[in-house]
Amino acid sequence: NLLPFYLTDNLWEGAEQKVVFITGRIHPGETPSSFVCQGIIDFLISQHPIARALREHLVFKIAPMLNPDGVYLGNYRCSLMGFDLNRHWLDPSPWAHPTLHGVKQLIIQMYNDPKTSLEFYIDIHAHSTMMNGFMYGNIFEDEVRFQRQAVFPKLLCQNAEDFSYSSTSFNRDAVKAGTGRRFLGGLLDHTSYCYTLEVSFYSYIIGGTTAAVPYTEEAYMKLGRNVARTFLDYYRLNPMVEKVTIPMPRLRKERPPYKHPLLRGPASSHPNSKGGKKSSVNHKDPSNSF
Repeated sequence: NLLPFYLTDNLWEGAEQKVVFITGRIHPGETPSSFVCQGIIDFLISQHPIARALREHLVFKIAPMLNPDGVYLGNYRCSLMGFDLNRHWLDPSPWAHPTLHGVKQLIIQMYNDPKTSLEFYIDIHAHSTMMNGFMYGNIFEDEVRFQRQAVFPKLLCQNAEDFSYSSTSFNRDAVKAGTGRRFLGGLLDHTSYCYTLEVSFYSYIIGGTTAAVPYTEEAYMKLGRNVARTFLDYYRLNPMVEKVTIPMPRLRKERPPYKHPLLRGPASSHPNSKGGKKSSVNHKDPSNSF
Protein backbone atom coordinates (compact mmCIF):
# COMPACT_ATOMS: atom_id res chain seq x y z
CA ASN A 1 0.00 0.00 0.00
CA LEU A 2 1.22 3.48 -0.90
CA LEU A 3 -0.13 6.47 1.03
CA PRO A 4 0.19 9.90 -0.67
CA PHE A 5 -0.16 13.14 1.35
CA TYR A 6 -0.54 16.56 -0.25
CA LEU A 7 -3.09 19.27 -0.98
CA THR A 8 -4.69 19.26 -4.42
CA ASP A 9 -3.09 22.64 -5.17
CA ASN A 10 0.23 20.80 -5.40
CA LEU A 11 -1.00 18.99 -8.49
CA TRP A 12 -1.97 21.91 -10.73
CA GLU A 13 -0.75 21.41 -14.27
CA GLY A 14 2.82 22.47 -14.85
CA ALA A 15 3.77 22.67 -11.18
CA GLU A 16 6.91 20.89 -10.06
CA GLN A 17 6.19 18.39 -7.31
CA LYS A 18 8.77 18.08 -4.55
CA VAL A 19 8.45 14.51 -3.30
CA VAL A 20 9.49 12.94 0.00
CA PHE A 21 9.38 9.14 -0.25
CA ILE A 22 9.29 7.17 3.01
CA THR A 23 9.32 3.40 3.47
CA GLY A 24 9.19 1.21 6.54
CA ARG A 25 9.21 -2.32 7.94
CA ILE A 26 11.31 -3.92 5.24
CA HIS A 27 12.67 -6.04 8.11
CA PRO A 28 9.54 -7.45 9.76
CA GLY A 29 11.02 -7.88 13.23
CA GLU A 30 11.90 -4.19 13.51
CA THR A 31 8.54 -3.21 14.97
CA PRO A 32 9.62 0.26 16.25
CA SER A 33 9.84 1.38 12.62
CA SER A 34 6.08 0.97 12.31
CA PHE A 35 5.43 3.26 15.28
CA VAL A 36 7.81 5.90 13.89
CA CYS A 37 6.03 5.66 10.54
CA GLN A 38 2.66 5.87 12.29
CA GLY A 39 3.77 9.07 13.98
CA ILE A 40 4.68 10.59 10.62
CA ILE A 41 1.37 9.57 9.07
CA ASP A 42 -0.82 10.71 11.98
CA PHE A 43 0.88 14.08 12.00
CA LEU A 44 0.72 14.66 8.24
CA ILE A 45 -3.03 14.03 8.12
CA SER A 46 -3.69 16.30 11.11
CA GLN A 47 -4.83 19.92 10.98
CA HIS A 48 -1.76 21.18 12.81
CA PRO A 49 -0.46 24.35 11.07
CA ILE A 50 2.90 22.72 10.40
CA ALA A 51 1.24 19.70 8.80
CA ARG A 52 -0.86 21.95 6.59
CA ALA A 53 2.20 23.93 5.49
CA LEU A 54 4.01 20.71 4.63
CA ARG A 55 1.09 19.39 2.58
CA GLU A 56 0.92 22.68 0.71
CA HIS A 57 4.54 22.54 -0.43
CA LEU A 58 5.52 18.87 -0.52
CA VAL A 59 4.13 15.57 -1.71
CA PHE A 60 4.75 12.76 0.78
CA LYS A 61 4.55 9.21 -0.50
CA ILE A 62 4.71 6.57 2.22
CA ALA A 63 4.91 2.78 1.88
CA PRO A 64 4.64 1.84 5.58
CA MET A 65 5.23 -1.90 5.18
CA LEU A 66 7.53 -3.28 2.49
CA ASN A 67 7.52 -6.82 3.91
CA PRO A 68 3.87 -7.61 4.76
CA ASP A 69 4.23 -11.37 4.35
CA GLY A 70 7.26 -11.45 6.65
CA VAL A 71 5.36 -9.42 9.25
CA TYR A 72 2.35 -11.73 8.99
CA LEU A 73 4.53 -14.80 9.49
CA GLY A 74 6.41 -13.27 12.42
CA ASN A 75 9.76 -13.41 10.65
CA TYR A 76 12.59 -11.31 12.02
CA ARG A 77 14.42 -10.27 8.85
CA CYS A 78 13.29 -12.19 5.79
CA SER A 79 10.23 -12.43 3.56
CA LEU A 80 7.99 -15.43 2.87
CA MET A 81 10.53 -16.59 0.27
CA GLY A 82 13.43 -16.27 2.72
CA PHE A 83 14.95 -13.10 1.22
CA ASP A 84 16.39 -10.15 3.08
CA LEU A 85 14.60 -7.61 0.91
CA ASN A 86 16.96 -4.84 1.89
CA ARG A 87 19.73 -6.51 -0.08
CA HIS A 88 17.82 -6.81 -3.37
CA TRP A 89 17.24 -3.24 -4.52
CA LEU A 90 19.74 -3.60 -7.36
CA ASP A 91 17.61 -6.09 -9.29
CA PRO A 92 14.35 -6.94 -7.51
CA SER A 93 12.26 -9.70 -9.02
CA PRO A 94 8.54 -8.98 -9.60
CA TRP A 95 7.90 -12.56 -8.45
CA ALA A 96 10.27 -12.97 -5.50
CA HIS A 97 10.42 -9.34 -4.30
CA PRO A 98 7.16 -7.79 -5.56
CA THR A 99 6.98 -4.88 -3.09
CA LEU A 100 10.54 -3.82 -3.84
CA HIS A 101 9.99 -4.16 -7.56
CA GLY A 102 6.86 -2.00 -7.43
CA VAL A 103 8.41 0.72 -5.27
CA LYS A 104 11.58 0.81 -7.35
CA GLN A 105 9.62 1.17 -10.59
CA LEU A 106 7.58 4.01 -9.08
CA ILE A 107 10.70 5.82 -7.89
CA ILE A 108 12.37 5.46 -11.30
CA GLN A 109 9.20 6.74 -12.95
CA MET A 110 9.18 9.82 -10.71
CA TYR A 111 12.90 10.34 -11.25
CA ASN A 112 12.38 10.39 -15.03
CA ASP A 113 9.42 12.78 -14.79
CA PRO A 114 10.65 16.35 -15.44
CA LYS A 115 7.75 17.71 -13.35
CA THR A 116 8.76 15.71 -10.28
CA SER A 117 11.70 16.37 -8.00
CA LEU A 118 12.32 13.36 -5.77
CA GLU A 119 14.23 15.11 -3.00
CA PHE A 120 14.24 12.66 -0.10
CA TYR A 121 14.14 8.93 0.39
CA ILE A 122 14.02 7.73 4.01
CA ASP A 123 13.86 4.04 4.94
CA ILE A 124 12.86 3.47 8.57
CA HIS A 125 14.49 0.68 10.59
CA ALA A 126 15.14 -0.31 14.21
CA HIS A 127 18.49 -1.17 15.75
CA SER A 128 19.09 -3.91 18.31
CA THR A 129 22.37 -2.67 19.84
CA MET A 130 22.63 1.11 19.39
CA MET A 131 20.75 3.63 21.50
CA ASN A 132 18.79 6.70 20.39
CA GLY A 133 17.61 7.49 16.89
CA PHE A 134 20.25 8.12 14.23
CA MET A 135 20.75 7.97 10.48
CA TYR A 136 22.97 6.33 7.89
CA GLY A 137 23.79 8.38 4.81
CA ASN A 138 25.94 8.00 1.72
CA ILE A 139 29.41 9.17 0.73
CA PHE A 140 29.78 11.31 -2.40
CA GLU A 141 32.84 12.58 -4.24
CA ASP A 142 31.10 15.95 -4.55
CA GLU A 143 32.00 17.69 -1.29
CA VAL A 144 29.10 20.15 -1.52
CA ARG A 145 26.58 17.34 -1.93
CA PHE A 146 28.17 15.44 0.94
CA GLN A 147 27.92 18.46 3.24
CA ARG A 148 24.34 19.23 2.22
CA GLN A 149 23.41 15.66 3.08
CA ALA A 150 24.29 16.37 6.72
CA VAL A 151 21.80 19.25 6.99
CA PHE A 152 18.64 17.22 7.56
CA PRO A 153 20.00 14.98 10.37
CA LYS A 154 21.51 18.05 12.06
CA LEU A 155 18.13 19.78 12.01
CA LEU A 156 16.42 16.63 13.27
CA CYS A 157 18.91 16.51 16.15
CA GLN A 158 17.72 19.97 17.22
CA ASN A 159 14.06 18.97 17.05
CA ALA A 160 14.20 15.52 18.67
CA GLU A 161 15.91 15.04 22.02
CA ASP A 162 16.26 11.32 21.35
CA PHE A 163 18.00 11.72 17.98
CA SER A 164 21.80 11.58 17.96
CA TYR A 165 23.70 13.29 15.17
CA SER A 166 27.01 12.04 16.60
CA SER A 167 25.77 8.47 16.09
CA THR A 168 24.80 9.29 12.49
CA SER A 169 27.32 8.02 9.96
CA PHE A 170 27.92 8.19 6.23
CA ASN A 171 29.36 5.16 4.47
CA ARG A 172 29.43 3.04 1.34
CA ASP A 173 30.18 -0.38 2.76
CA ALA A 174 30.15 -3.11 0.11
CA VAL A 175 27.82 -5.27 2.20
CA LYS A 176 25.20 -2.50 2.09
CA ALA A 177 25.28 -2.11 -1.69
CA GLY A 178 21.85 -3.75 -2.09
CA THR A 179 20.06 -1.50 0.39
CA GLY A 180 17.57 1.15 -0.64
CA ARG A 181 19.76 3.93 0.71
CA ARG A 182 22.85 2.82 -1.22
CA PHE A 183 21.09 1.92 -4.47
CA LEU A 184 18.93 5.04 -4.68
CA GLY A 185 21.80 7.22 -3.52
CA GLY A 186 23.70 6.07 -6.61
CA LEU A 187 20.71 6.30 -8.94
CA LEU A 188 19.29 9.71 -8.08
CA ASP A 189 21.00 13.00 -8.89
CA HIS A 190 22.63 15.61 -6.65
CA THR A 191 19.29 17.12 -5.61
CA SER A 192 18.20 13.91 -3.87
CA TYR A 193 19.21 12.65 -0.44
CA CYS A 194 18.76 9.09 0.76
CA TYR A 195 18.89 7.95 4.38
CA THR A 196 18.28 4.99 6.60
CA LEU A 197 16.59 6.17 9.78
CA GLU A 198 17.39 3.85 12.70
CA VAL A 199 15.80 3.91 16.15
CA SER A 200 16.83 1.85 19.15
CA PHE A 201 14.78 -1.13 20.24
CA TYR A 202 15.14 -0.17 23.85
CA SER A 203 16.37 3.25 25.09
CA TYR A 204 17.70 6.70 24.41
CA ILE A 205 19.92 9.05 26.41
CA ILE A 206 19.23 12.76 26.45
CA GLY A 207 22.35 14.88 25.96
CA GLY A 208 23.99 15.97 29.17
CA THR A 209 22.55 13.09 31.19
CA THR A 210 23.58 9.53 31.95
CA ALA A 211 20.15 7.99 32.48
CA ALA A 212 18.70 5.72 29.81
CA VAL A 213 15.05 6.43 29.02
CA PRO A 214 13.18 3.35 27.72
CA TYR A 215 11.33 3.88 24.46
CA THR A 216 7.56 3.57 24.44
CA GLU A 217 5.14 3.39 21.53
CA GLU A 218 4.34 7.07 22.08
CA ALA A 219 8.03 7.99 22.13
CA TYR A 220 8.56 6.25 18.78
CA MET A 221 5.58 8.10 17.31
CA LYS A 222 6.92 11.35 18.75
CA LEU A 223 10.15 10.76 16.82
CA GLY A 224 8.05 10.30 13.68
CA ARG A 225 6.28 13.61 14.32
CA ASN A 226 9.64 15.31 14.75
CA VAL A 227 10.91 13.81 11.49
CA ALA A 228 7.92 15.38 9.71
CA ARG A 229 8.37 18.69 11.52
CA THR A 230 12.03 18.87 10.43
CA PHE A 231 11.01 19.27 6.79
CA LEU A 232 9.49 22.63 7.80
CA ASP A 233 12.94 23.78 8.95
CA TYR A 234 14.74 22.25 5.99
CA TYR A 235 12.56 24.05 3.43
CA ARG A 236 12.39 27.23 5.54
CA LEU A 237 8.62 27.22 5.70
CA ASN A 238 8.56 28.47 9.28
CA PRO A 239 7.22 31.96 8.42
CA MET A 240 4.09 30.33 7.00
CA VAL A 241 3.14 28.76 10.33
CA GLU A 242 1.23 30.83 12.84
CA LYS A 243 3.34 31.49 15.93
CA VAL A 244 0.94 29.92 18.36
CA THR A 245 1.37 27.00 20.68
CA ILE A 246 -0.80 24.14 19.46
CA PRO A 247 -0.40 20.75 21.15
CA MET A 248 0.68 17.96 18.88
CA PRO A 249 -1.85 15.13 18.46
CA ARG A 250 -1.20 12.10 20.63
CA LEU A 251 -2.54 8.62 20.16
CA ARG A 252 -2.33 7.64 23.81
CA LYS A 253 -1.41 8.99 27.20
CA GLU A 254 2.33 9.15 27.65
CA ARG A 255 3.81 8.06 30.96
CA PRO A 256 6.65 10.04 32.56
CA PRO A 257 10.07 8.77 31.44
CA TYR A 258 11.33 5.87 33.53
CA LYS A 259 15.01 6.00 34.43
CA HIS A 260 16.39 2.50 34.52
CA PRO A 261 18.85 2.18 37.42
CA LEU A 262 20.89 -0.50 35.67
CA LEU A 263 21.55 1.53 32.56
CA ARG A 264 23.64 4.26 34.10
CA GLY A 265 27.20 5.05 33.18
CA PRO A 266 29.69 7.85 32.67
CA ALA A 267 28.49 10.73 30.54
CA SER A 268 31.26 10.09 28.01
CA SER A 269 29.88 6.62 27.25
CA HIS A 270 27.25 8.02 24.86
CA PRO A 271 27.90 10.14 21.78
CA ASN A 272 25.24 12.69 22.69
CA SER A 273 26.77 13.36 26.09
CA LYS A 274 30.09 14.59 24.70
CA GLY A 275 30.94 17.57 26.79
CA GLY A 276 27.33 17.68 27.95
CA LYS A 277 26.66 20.38 25.37
CA LYS A 278 24.06 18.88 23.06
CA SER A 279 21.93 21.64 21.57
CA SER A 280 19.01 22.59 23.77
CA VAL A 281 17.44 25.03 21.33
CA ASN A 282 14.31 22.96 21.03
CA HIS A 283 13.84 22.74 24.80
CA LYS A 284 12.65 26.36 24.82
CA ASP A 285 10.58 26.06 21.69
CA PRO A 286 6.79 26.15 22.36
CA SER A 287 6.38 23.52 19.65
CA ASN A 288 8.36 21.06 21.78
CA SER A 289 5.01 19.42 22.50
CA PHE A 290 5.91 17.21 19.55
